[in-house]
Amino acid sequence: MSIGVGLTVTLRVRMGAHDTHYAGELVDGARVLGLFGDVATELLIRLDGDEGLFRAYEGIEFLAPVRAGDFIEATGIITKVGNSSRTMAFEARKVIENVRAPGVADSAADALVEPVVVCRALGTCVVPKAQQRNPRLVLPMFSTHQHQLANLPEPRPIITPPPHFLVTPPSTEVILTAAIVGAETTRQQTPHLPLSADELADEAARCADAGASVIHLHVRNPDGSPSQSRDLFAAAIEKIRAKCDVIVQVSTGGAVGMGVDERAQPLLCKPEMATLNCGTLNFGNDVFVNTRPLIRDLAARIREAGSVIELECYDVGHIDEALALYAEGKIIDPLHFQFVLGIQGGIGAREDVLRFLVSQIPPTATWGVAAVGRHQLPMTELAIRLGGHARVGLEDNIYLSKGVLAEGSAPFVTRAAAYAKSLGREVVEPSRARQILGIAAR
Repeated sequence: MSIGVGLTVTLRVRMGAHDTHYAGELVDGARVLGLFGDVATELLIRLDGDEGLFRAYEGIEFLAPVRAGDFIEATGIITKVGNSSRTMAFEARKVIENVRAPGVADSAADALVEPVVVCRALGTCVVPKAQQRNPRLVLPMFSTHQHQLANLPEPRPIITPPPHFLVTPPSTEVILTAAIVGAETTRQQTPHLPLSADELADEAARCADAGASVIHLHVRNPDGSPSQSRDLFAAAIEKIRAKCDVIVQVSTGGAVGMGVDERAQPLLCKPEMATLNCGTLNFGNDVFVNTRPLIRDLAARIREAGSVIELECYDVGHIDEALALYAEGKIIDPLHFQFVLGIQGGIGAREDVLRFLVSQIPPTATWGVAAVGRHQLPMTELAIRLGGHARVGLEDNIYLSKGVLAEGSAPFVTRAAAYAKSLGREVVEPSRARQILGIAAR
């Protein structure tokens, strides 16, 4: 997949009297399409260094009237890059409109709290190879093979972020988390799965070098079974901190059936950060039970340990439970949500789902995505495009591509970091990640 996919341009223009065509105040739809043409031209210049040509629209929807005095924001995003063709999705939204009501001045106007979508479209532009002045940068780890294309969603013209992003723009910084120990995988399934404290420290250091600021840590017993042993966590954390400066994030989720005291064992090591599962769900063929009293008990223990909480949400209702905890004073700012997508029994790994989840959290909260299996790559890239953070690694996915086992979690971090940088987002160091997440400096 070319790194041009996801490139976005926005243009804001005020419609004047000279733009009207119908009844003396309505703006011709062709004027909005002209804005899409200007957006497409800028996209092509940024991608190819050439204005290119607009070949055709595949679909156009006019959804609301545009009048003189309206401010229209036109956005375009590249959804597919071929040898010479560039497929784009467009959306135009009215962000300011004249009041036009009895008893107020003719010049009265309102900035809309929720912009009105006035037009959507899909189109294709062409830049002949001879006119493509910029180098065609394709990262091999992004390559999309033919057998993967069937799993990709069709490009959709709904491309703008949730409304609160208009007030709080997405951050240009991104925090990458490496989940280096798979909860379900074994050494036999994954030869590069780290088990001992030394192996965990070595893998954490490799992930830190690749761009990870946070290490999401599970530990295992000598026989390879999952463990919540305080001693094993303490040994691993000590070795990791001796090797690299990363935020160590432990899990209070544990395995299915673990009690609250066992889940809380890692907190005795005073980690900088700990996850809090915010609800019960069907977890594959099991049931991952997190009763409301248990959630509140663990939240109190995490705060007593001096750790910052990551709110793990596997379903929509988990967000409501997290916000209830916040309203009760059981958790405090800053809030950081982790949306876990693609678990069988949990919420699906789809773009419309993620956009809705983000729209439900406070504008001041930070958020990230952890998607499992084949969903990890597309959801990681989507989260980065939408201004969020991302978790990658062996816990959620052991394959770099179909049938190719990853040699540890560092390759996933390398891929995510390269993608973020290609979109102009800065992969932050642990010291900056601590500031963003509200963790005291070491």
